[in-house]
Amino acid sequence: MTDQGQTSPEAGPEPEAGRSEPLSRQDWLDLALRTLVEDGIDRVKVQIMAKRLGVARSSFYWHFASQDDLHKAMLEDWLRKNTSPIIERAMRPEPDVNRAIISVFECWIDESLFNPELDIAVRLWGRRAANVRAVVMEADALRLDALRRMFLRYGFPEKEAKIRARVIYFTQIGQYTLDVFEEPEVRFSHGPAYIHIFTGVPPDDRQCRELRDRVDESMARQTRPHRE
Repeated sequence: MTDQGQTSPEAGPEPEAGRSEPLSRQDWLDLALRTLVEDGIDRVKVQIMAKRLGVARSSFYWHFASQDDLHKAMLEDWLRKNTSPIIERAMRPEPDVNRAIISVFECWIDESLFNPELDIAVRLWGRRAANVRAVVMEADALRLDALRRMFLRYGFPEKEAKIRARVIYFTQIGQYTLDVFEEPEVRFSHGPAYIHIFTGVPPDDRQCRELRDRVDESMARQTRPHRE
């Protein structure tokens, strides 16, 4: 038996009879994360999701042992999607600190690298569940440490590197949490000033052009229609 009182998937009829393609583990996980963002953790229930997917509840248990198993997978997926890109870009061997900041900015430009709505949803979930809160705190620590080490690579003293990392990170997360909206052109026009404030080094014309190019490339990629 499962935690929902379901029999194991080996027993009974096929849970997805009539579907052209069987549901994958990722299908369930994607719906769970989408539901978390749109409706909150209280709606991430097997029965509710099975109804949305048009399958029997037993289909869920082919991929997850329990609701807790799904929750664990959701947090792992969030860490992969929203934390790994920040760490990777913070650790890139850029020629100077301003270009390093521009690399990190890619995460704030491109929601495929950092999904702010998902981040907020997980943080709200963490306010209600201590184990989730612990994962959120771990993610914050990992992100901050990557930014701190980025500054250290460019010769900043330890304490200053830590504070500059906190200023960058708390500024961006705070903007998302406050739901501050600016038109992309307005938002990114402030980029050179942010770079100056974050690093203490005014960006030169070449660095400003590089920032603009990365913004344009990212925006074009996000608006480009997907090919079938």
